[in-house]
Amino acid sequence: WRNGEPGIIFLDRINRDNPTPELGAIESTNPCGEQPLLPFESCNLGSINLSKFVKIENGTPKFDYDRLKDTVHLAVRFLDDVIDVNKYPLELIEETTKGNRKIGLGVMGFADTLIQLGIPYNSEKGVKTGRQIMKFIKEESVKASQKLAKERGTFPNYDKSIFADSGIKLRNATLTTIAPTGTISIIADASSGIEPLFAICYYRNVMDNDKLVEVNSYFLKVAKERGFYSKELIEKIAKEGSLQHIDEVPDDVKKVFVTAHDISPEWHIKMQAAFQKYVDNAVSKTVNFPNSATPEDIEKAYLLAYRLGCKGVTVYRDGSRDSQVLSFGDGKKKGQTLTPRPRPRMTAGLTIKNKIGCGNLYVTVNSDENGICEVFTNTGRAGGCPSQSEATSRLISLALRSNISINEITEQLKGIRCLSCIKNDNRELNGGKKILSCPDAIAWAIEQYIDNYSNNGTDKTNGNGNSQSKKEEIKLFNDAVIISGNDETSVNIVPCPDCGSSLEMESGCVVCRSCGFSKCH
Repeated sequence: WRNGEPGIIFLDRINRDNPTPELGAIESTNPCGEQPLLPFESCNLGSINLSKFVKIENGTPKFDYDRLKDTVHLAVRFLDDVIDVNKYPLELIEETTKGNRKIGLGVMGFADTLIQLGIPYNSEKGVKTGRQIMKFIKEESVKASQKLAKERGTFPNYDKSIFADSGIKLRNATLTTIAPTGTISIIADASSGIEPLFAICYYRNVMDNDKLVEVNSYFLKVAKERGFYSKELIEKIAKEGSLQHIDEVPDDVKKVFVTAHDISPEWHIKMQAAFQKYVDNAVSKTVNFPNSATPEDIEKAYLLAYRLGCKGVTVYRDGSRDSQVLSFGDGKKKGQTLTPRPRPRMTAGLTIKNKIGCGNLYVTVNSDENGICEVFTNTGRAGGCPSQSEATSRLISLALRSNISINEITEQLKGIRCLSCIKNDNRELNGGKKILSCPDAIAWAIEQYIDNYSNNGTDKTNGNGNSQSKKEEIKLFNDAVIISGNDETSVNIVPCPDCGSSLEMESGCVVCRSCGFSKCH
């Protein structure tokens, strides 16, 4: 409810449509939710600008399915070519991607298309139009992939796919996806994905918080043709964001030019479900809520999305983040926001050594008088993924200083799996605990910190991992340091956790000259 993160996916629905179940179950999607993939598969997406397929026949706008057919066949061939000409960062990614040859052909400019056809987004006719267009794209993409299969052969894992028994020869394991098209729709001057217009006139925050004012080109055309355009009207619309309460705009125009916040969550989800019916992968779609929406409103949206056959859903409550990319009105935030408290000059804590699939991971958990305030990680000489671990630690530290519940944080981290960690049974090295990934190790370290604060001679901790009566000095685990409560911080040098040689203080950090271990690496 707070700001819609993370979105929700329905893994049962996703695996129901998994084209290669013999190769494994799908466990996650890309960040926007539209592309469920097996480990080491890659996104290969393209989007057709539907707004370019509206033609005028005898003065009436019509959708040009003949041109769309040609474009779909061209796009499928194009995306299939991308798989072969692409340069892959890892051999395993190349092998997996070429084994299934998944592509994701989708659309953008759908809201623009409805406007040109004079159809309201939030109407049965609007939903029916979306369903018809996507059904057509799916059917033609299958024909295009079958044609490519005759020319170039089926995808290598075809015999392990659900298509093997059906006799349908396909070049690609999946064909269709609805991506968000955020950047490319701006370049193409089209509405994004299958989203309704965000606003008729709005401010777009770009680099360095600069604001660009954008007015929908179709609305400008209608306003000028029908004689109700004025600069004063545009300024009024920019403040409102919507046309629905502006008297100068005719009612029939208001009906067609609806925005995301004019549309009820039910219509958002109905439209997503209409497209999902003919999409192999999934649909990226945001259900916009006003700032006043309740947790119960969010619950209803999730349940409706599941009932209508969606594979996931993302919600966003307006004004619920410190900065949002699109805004209308005066841009002032409404509702509750979180402001992290600054990091204190001195902290106290402990460091826990974990053995993960790619080496040693040292997780340090620190606290101040308000409770746990930061987490950071170091990797041993054996390797690991330091940049990802550092990014995770920074975000956790920010959340901790924003008074987010520690239990909520650890529940998000626990259970995340890494292939190299899963393959290596590290229970014996981690005190009987199976570490599944770096995030899983961080969550366990935080819980260990709380347990040890409670059981190592200090008072019980509260819900934020804070000892009720701080001691002047807190002794850390054997491979860490001792932090004193004086104005200066003293460090008792201990053996190197990697090789056992003496550690030295150098350039403000503890290092080992024998093996290169660095506490600051």
